[in-house]
Amino acid sequence: MKSIAICKSEELINGGKGVRFPLTAGSDDAVGFVIRYANEVHAYLNRCAHVPVELDWNPGEFIESSGLFIMCATHGAIYQPETGYCSGGPCRGSRLRKIEVSESDGTVYWHPDDYIQAVIA
Repeated sequence: MKSIAICKSEELINGGKGVRFPLTAGSDDAVGFVIRYANEVHAYLNRCAHVPVELDWNPGEFIESSGLFIMCATHGAIYQPETGYCSGGPCRGSRLRKIEVSESDGTVYWHPDDYIQAVIA
């Protein structure tokens, strides 16, 4: 399985800012993001399930003020950090596109799949 480094593990604080990374979703240039929540890393395509806009209101700011949900800055949709499931807002019942991640030797990696691929230079 191909692994692409995103960041050092220490850059992800539990419930804090996420780290954005470039990717290709289908045939489109896009952005993914990784966060640490409940001491686990989770990554998603940075695209709201309601309307395909990026979620963060400032780069890397995905978690809303209570620290419990990922929140779309445009629509107010709230997503479960562990699953990407939308539990409130205009896309209730939908989910974010999960990206497989792993953490090893102090580094967080993401793993391409059939839809989410590395950016080809």
